[in-house]
Amino acid sequence: MKLAQELGREALDKGISILGLAKIHEKVLATHFLPVCPAGQRVAITEWAEVFFTATITPVELTESSLNKAAVRFKNIIAKLKLRTAQVATTNRQLGREVARHKATAETLQKSQLHNAQSLKTAETMKVRLQQLSRQILSVQEEERKRISRELHDVIAQMLTGINVRLANLKREAALNTNGLVRNIAHTQRLVAKSAKIVHEFARELRPAALDDLGLIPALQSFINLFTAKTRILSSLTAYPGVKQLNAARRTVLFRVAQEALTNVARHAKAKQVDVSIHKLSGFIGMTIKDDGQSFKMDDIMFARGRKHLGLLGMRERVEMVGGRFELESSPGKGTTITVLMPVGKTAAADGGTVDTKLEIL
Repeated sequence: MKLAQELGREALDKGISILGLAKIHEKVLATHFLPVCPAGQRVAITEWAEVFFTATITPVELTESSLNKAAVRFKNIIAKLKLRTAQVATTNRQLGREVARHKATAETLQKSQLHNAQSLKTAETMKVRLQQLSRQILSVQEEERKRISRELHDVIAQMLTGINVRLANLKREAALNTNGLVRNIAHTQRLVAKSAKIVHEFARELRPAALDDLGLIPALQSFINLFTAKTRILSSLTAYPGVKQLNAARRTVLFRVAQEALTNVARHAKAKQVDVSIHKLSGFIGMTIKDDGQSFKMDDIMFARGRKHLGLLGMRERVEMVGGRFELESSPGKGTTITVLMPVGKTAAADGGTVDTKLEIL
């Protein structure tokens, strides 16, 4: 404080009053110290300045009233400085919050742009996939028409021609004699019965009557019976009876997925066993089709061309069309597993037992 007292004596020698000295002190403090002082140290600097100013005016001999007036003036100055410091601190906090808000907004915008880019990429992928599927569907429909046309021409038409020839022969034989008439009639009846059976099989392939008349489980049971008889692949069906509470569209999708999956197993998997299971989950009814056949790379299959690939794409499209979820797993040594999850919503099935039926080659 020796320096402060020397400054005070110098000011006294120059005739500077305490009021003038206070103004000089205030100006120096406000223009040279506080602007460059960190906000957290401003109070301490202000207090130190008060002590320094007090030491400066100590050598000046003034009346008691002059000292009191100077003290009041100095306290007012200090109060103003403290208020200014508080205002600056408040402004700094507001600026900090504003900067943080702008930073958060920028990060949100960046995330939104990234999400939009990913969504656009996904949409483009789906568009390509749907275009590919549409082309393949048209191709397969045409192939199915050709197959049915050949079947009708090669089997049904030939049988009907044979029946017509038999009936003409019967007409001639009946006019001449009755020898062998019964035998020819029986043969003609067998041709008619065989033709009816083939027509029935065509109708069943297009849409089995059991699916509409009896429900999903009997229709699947009938299809698996025929599948086992034709392929000699050990098959089983485990069915949750509450599946009948699903609407007709979802039951049809489950049947078509099982039909297509088993057809793929017979054509490509070289499996010895396949199991179909329909079970209840929380909020869903699930169907799992698992075989022990050959595995494959799922990405190559799902995005490649060809009839067998279309079957998998078609299954997924059918399931997603009615709000379900389609999952496919295939790994070496473990075969292939197809899982379908159907939301039940208002059609939630009532709790019940499980019907377990096993089909085996004897």
